[in-house]
Amino acid sequence: MDSPAAFQLKASPEGATVLLTGDWTATALGATGRSLAQALRNEQNARLDLTEIHQMDTAGAFAVVRAAGGRLVPDRVQARDETMRILTLVDQAARRKSTAPVRPKSFGDFVERLGKAVVGVGADAWDTLIFAGHLLAVAWLSIIHPTRIRWAACTALAERAGLDAVPIVATTSFFIGAVVGLIGADMLQQFGAEVFAVELIGIAVFREFNIIITAVLLAGRSASAFAAEIGSMKMNQEIDAMKVMGVDPFEALVFPRFFALLLTMPLLTFVATVAGVFGGMVVTSVALGLGPAFFLQRLVDNVGVNHLWVGLSKAPVMAVVIAGIGCRQGLEVGNDVESLGRRVTAAVVHAIFAIILLDAVFALVYMKANI
Repeated sequence: MDSPAAFQLKASPEGATVLLTGDWTATALGATGRSLAQALRNEQNARLDLTEIHQMDTAGAFAVVRAAGGRLVPDRVQARDETMRILTLVDQAARRKSTAPVRPKSFGDFVERLGKAVVGVGADAWDTLIFAGHLLAVAWLSIIHPTRIRWAACTALAERAGLDAVPIVATTSFFIGAVVGLIGADMLQQFGAEVFAVELIGIAVFREFNIIITAVLLAGRSASAFAAEIGSMKMNQEIDAMKVMGVDPFEALVFPRFFALLLTMPLLTFVATVAGVFGGMVVTSVALGLGPAFFLQRLVDNVGVNHLWVGLSKAPVMAVVIAGIGCRQGLEVGNDVESLGRRVTAAVVHAIFAIILLDAVFALVYMKANI
């Protein structure tokens, strides 16, 4: 059981001495700290004897420091080593100045932040050009010397980024095709033109939804994985170890991921196309009574394969963008977990934004070219 904190003021020829006894803890302190402060107010040069204290925590140490005027003089304190350590720690903490009050934001602060953002965008664009140049150099060397390609890594990454993504891509595209067919059938029935739901499904899935759904899913699935994998290696200094051993991280880590997505993105886009058309065919068969044979024949006659090639032509570009953003964000990870989380999030957000932007550019180009 804690003994209550207490003190005694003793006079001597060398000056007054205050003897502290008992337990100077939060539970046993009580009002003794305030009484000690009042006693020391009249004894400015009093010495403190803490050798008889049984226990002391930070609350008791702060009471002693505060009673001494907020500044402890070690020459006037006699205590055991463990007591002196906690007194010194609390005394140093008490001497620290409080943080400055947060001033309200001004227009100058806004201009400063805007300027830093513009400079940051420029620096980011410059780093992106450096990344692209390094990658192109590695790709060119790999084309000239195919033996430099790490085929085992490329195959494993292609399986993980491609074949493992087939179920989610097919399922999502199936429901997207079904939704497009359902909405198209419902709207076209009002005009007695429900048969044109086949063309609506075919053009929408062939040109846009197949590549958009595939790219967005891979942005959330592969870009984040690439950033997390390379970023964790950067945090653990494995990339630095590669450089010391003479291994180019772009050749060992970045290029295999580019190759894997370039190989699997067209395949996944085709799978998404088949699944989306199948979903639309199921809906039109149930809602409109159009048989599968009639659906497919009308799809071949009135939609054609040109729209399919338009969608597939976007796949390599999307693959390059997704892999590039994921790998680059991974290489920008710092030495802390917070940086890893921010870079993984940035990889997904930037990849999705780039996908939407590129798809809009493709739409304008093909529209001007009448394709």
